[in-house]
Amino acid sequence: MRSKNRRRGFSLIELLIVIAIILIIAAIALPNLKTARMNALEMAAIRHMTTINTAQTQYYSTYGKYATTLQALGPPQGEAEGPDGAGMIPEDLASGEKGGYRFTLQATDHQFTLNADPVSFGSTGRRTFFCDESLTVRNNFGAEPADKNSPPIQ
Repeated sequence: MRSKNRRRGFSLIELLIVIAIILIIAAIALPNLKTARMNALEMAAIRHMTTINTAQTQYYSTYGKYATTLQALGPPQGEAEGPDGAGMIPEDLASGEKGGYRFTLQATDHQFTLNADPVSFGSTGRRTFFCDESLTVRNNFGAEPADKNSPPIQ
């Protein structure tokens, strides 16, 4: 016959075992989560490069030259759009940093280069990106910036 004074519930050992199992699962999942996040940020950086490429093409067809700064592609500072604020890319992208990547534009009237480098290499990205007026996005696995000799993204 069972005692009526026996308490129902979990023992300390049972709770510790459940906590240990949860910690083991978390230790396995966290590295995969970090890699998935980095992959997402890299894919977003590639899309931002494409957006800036498209904006440069539109800017060239409108003004007969490439924009020399990202701010020139961004929203106008005043009310009207013009060569200093064409309104072709969002304001946060025109600031030069978005989604864990830093975008650097260098241009003359008839050519440009665009680099995207992780803000924190190994945390926000493990690749660097490059494109120019050929509109081909190139990448480099490593901390050194990609350039025109880097392999194109397939």
